[in-house]
This record gives sequence, structure tokens and C-alpha cells, in this order.
Amino acid sequence: MFKITDFIKYFALVLLTVTFFVSNNLTAQTQGSHNNGTVFNVLEYGALRDGKTKITDAVKKAIDAAAELGGGTIYFPAGEYLSGPIHFKSNITIYLDAGSVLRFSDDYEDYLPFVKSRWEGTVGMNFSPQFYAYRVENIAIIGHGLIDGQGKKWWNYSNEIKKIKSEKKNIPWSKYQQMHKEMNQEVKAPDTYQWQEGHFMRPPMFQAFECKNILIEGVSIQNPPFWTINPEFCENVTVTGVTIINPADSPNTDGINPSSCSFVHISNCHISVGDDCITIKSGRDEDGRMWGKACQNITITNCTMLAGHGGVVIGSEMSGDVRKITISNCVFDGTDRGIRIKTMRGRGGVVEEIRVDNIIMKNIQTEAIMLTTEYKVTKEELPSQRTPIFRNIHFSNITATEVKSAGSLLGLNEMWIDDVTFNDINISAETGFGIQNSKNIGFHDVTINVQKGPAIFVSKALNLELDGIKTLTPIQNEALIELKNVENTYIYNCNPLPGTDKFLVVDGKETKFIVLGSNNLIHVKEQIIKGKDLKNDAVIIQSMNH
Repeated sequence: MFKITDFIKYFALVLLTVTFFVSNNLTAQTQGSHNNGTVFNVLEYGALRDGKTKITDAVKKAIDAAAELGGGTIYFPAGEYLSGPIHFKSNITIYLDAGSVLRFSDDYEDYLPFVKSRWEGTVGMNFSPQFYAYRVENIAIIGHGLIDGQGKKWWNYSNEIKKIKSEKKNIPWSKYQQMHKEMNQEVKAPDTYQWQEGHFMRPPMFQAFECKNILIEGVSIQNPPFWTINPEFCENVTVTGVTIINPADSPNTDGINPSSCSFVHISNCHISVGDDCITIKSGRDEDGRMWGKACQNITITNCTMLAGHGGVVIGSEMSGDVRKITISNCVFDGTDRGIRIKTMRGRGGVVEEIRVDNIIMKNIQTEAIMLTTEYKVTKEELPSQRTPIFRNIHFSNITATEVKSAGSLLGLNEMWIDDVTFNDINISAETGFGIQNSKNIGFHDVTINVQKGPAIFVSKALNLELDGIKTLTPIQNEALIELKNVENTYIYNCNPLPGTDKFLVVDGKETKFIVLGSNNLIHVKEQIIKGKDLKNDAVIIQSMNH
């Protein structure tokens, strides 16, 4: 008769056998056996894990050996490593095991010779990125190790240059600036910053240039010299489960910056940096328009952002167009802004087909939502290829508290922002939502609680729809809505709370066709206050206003 004790013994034996098999298989992989041709342990190629001896050559040897066999995994076991730049070949995976720390050298000489790269939207020759890939495919950085760019030396030099410039003194001209000038003589300098004038082009930590099939997963990253993860002109990019922590005062240490890329998936990341957390770009000014490659088909989801100039940002380098972007299920806690879409005259390009949904924001230092085509003030000009365009952008299911400003839409006089909607929005802020030079704008079921001023104030707008606008904190002698020089506006389904002194203030010689319908204004002391410049027939009140 088969006893239960026999079954337990049998099961234990099977479990022990399986465990032994799996353990031996994993050990064989991680020890870099050359027999299977897939895993290459950097220790077998001369790397030391003392954190002091540079292992650049050892890593290169391991990558070359893997490439000769068609590809493989470059394995970093637990320990500390110091390296110069690592250049990918096709079918190469960098695997950082738990307990491994890969630090990059801060010796500028290690990042020579210059390589082809893109720096803030302009293509040219520059220092090698710390991880660099050029026209390769099927590459990855995975594992649970830590990558440290040791960027402080780079930051200090950059800050010194900025300080000297601000004092209008002569900038010290190192051999690196001279090299940059000589190797980029054919580059068309951007309109909006001096490409050659003393700039010290710090390299990003990771830049892939014209590559396909990229995966960055699981690793923790800190202290890049410049941007952290920066694929350029790439297809099929996945960044998931990555933690990026850079000091809040570290200059330009953006988290994840896909630029002119297609099919990018960013998910489950935690980011706190010295600039924008995630930024979508496509080139700057004439150089960006010349390359003419859009950043498109991008998904960003399930991410948390702490310090940063913006949670998710589009621009300001968007000269090659940005389209088909979804941002969802994210939390911004402490960023300067929440969602920011920015550009300026000179960029050109179109930002369109953007959807932002299911976002929580808290402790936002300026605007929760900001769209501006006047990121920097410039002289008005006739519309041309230099004129940027924002259109077809939609926000829904957003909650924001402890915010300075609810939001802002600011278009150019010669090119208004077009077709932007806000649905199911709840924001508590010091000041409300401002709109200028915009058309085809809709607010539906939007609650904006403010400490001063109106909830929504609009100047120069066409085709405005305000549906179900309210505040839970009516302010004495302040209106819920203010309009000036606005044409064709429909305000309906509003139910202002008791304590609302004024519902609508409207003024402006160009204001006309302001229609109110189906609003419950029974608690409002003054329903409509008309300014001195308003035409008598500008406001039309339909039935069912009480």
C-alpha cells in the first residue's frame, strides 16, 4: 500500500532534482561558458570588480567575442566596476546582476574619439555616450544592478560655463570645445542657442542612434553627465521597471527622452531627476526639420515621478513632429509641472493626436497642465515652416491638488492652439486655468478650486465650450468664468454653489455670440457682469437659466 510518507519522500526527491538542474543551468549561464555561446562573463575577459580598475577593454573583448558568435549576454556578476564608454553591437545584452554596480569614468579623455550623435535636437559629432549604439539592432540592458554615470564633474564644468556666460566674461576655450568646433563646421546651428559659443556638450548616459529593438529593464540608474536614456531615430524601444534617481539640482539630467523614435513603450518606471522626467522630442529648428523624422506611436503608463521640471513633457525640440502619444495611469508628486507641451517660433513642426488619461498630481510647483507655443518670447512673424502647430490634444480623468496654477493654453498670435479638450478634471490650485490664442477648446465636467481669481479666464479664443464648470471654493467678489475677446462660446450645465457672487464676467470689443443655456444660477448674486467694451448683443441667454 502506498503511504503518504512515501509520497512526500518521492515529491522531495523530484523537487531536489529539479532544483539541482535549474541551479546548474543558471550557474552555467552566469559563469559565461563558451560552449553555449550565449553568456560572456566580463571577469573571464580580464575585468576586475574592485571599482577602481577600468574595465573598458575587457567589456569590449566580451562584446566582440559575443558578436563573432552572432550575439550574446555580457554578464556582470555582483561587484563594483569602473568603465569608459560601452559600445553595442547587434544582438548584445548587458546583464547587471543584483549587487553589481557599474560606474562610468569621469575622465573626458575616455569619451574620445567623438561619435555621431544628437545633442538637444541637433545632429553632429560629440563625446561618446556612456552606452552608445549606432545602427545596430536587438540590444538590451537588463538586470537588478546599479548604473552610476558619475556626472558631477561634468555638471560642475557646465555650471561654471553658465556662470561665466551670465557674468558676460570670456569663456575658457578647452581643447574639447575646439574639437567640437572643428568637427561640426557643416552643422546648421539652431536658431535659439549658440551651438559653438563655449558650449561643453556633455554626453548622455545611453544613446542609441538609428537602431531597432531596444530593451532597458529592471536596472537602477543615477548621475548621468547629461540626459539619462536617449534613443534617437530608433524603432521598437521598451523601457520598463527602471528606476532613475538624479539630484534635483543636477543640470539637464532628464530621465527618458525618446527623440524621433517610433513604437516606444515606457512603463512601470520611477523617476526623480534634475530636469524633465520623461520628454518626447523630434529635433530642433532647421536641423530637426531637415531630418524630418517624427516621434510617434508612444505609450507611457504606470510611472511615478517625483522631482523634475515636468512629469511628462513634449518639446521644446519638436521640429520633426510629435504624434500619436498616450500617457496614462501615472502619478506626479512634486514635479515643477505635470503635463507640459512646449515650443516656440523657429521650431516648426506639429504636435497632434495626444491623449492624457487617468493621472494623479500633487504638490506641483507651477502649472498642472501647460501648453505653450511661446516657450521663449520672440517677435511675431508670418506663418511659415518655422511656425509650430499644436492640435488634437485631449485630457481626461485628472486629479491634481496642492498646485500653483491649474493650467495654461498659450498660442501664438499668428497660429492659435487648436482642438484641445478637458473631460472629468478636478484641480485644486492657487489660481485657475488661463487660455489665450486658442480655438475649438472644450471643458466638460471640470472642477477647479482656486484661492484667488476666476476658475477659468479666457482672452482671444474661438469656439469655446464650457460644460459643467464649477468650483467648490467660491471666492467673494470673484467670477467663476471670465471672458474677453472671445467668439462663439457656449456655456451650459453649470451649477454654481451657494456663495458664488458672480457667474460670468465678459468684456472685449471682439466678443460675440456668447450663449448661455441650461445653467442653474439660482445661488448666484450677479449672473452676468458686462464690461464697458462689450457690444449689447454679444451675450445670448437661452431658456432654462434660472
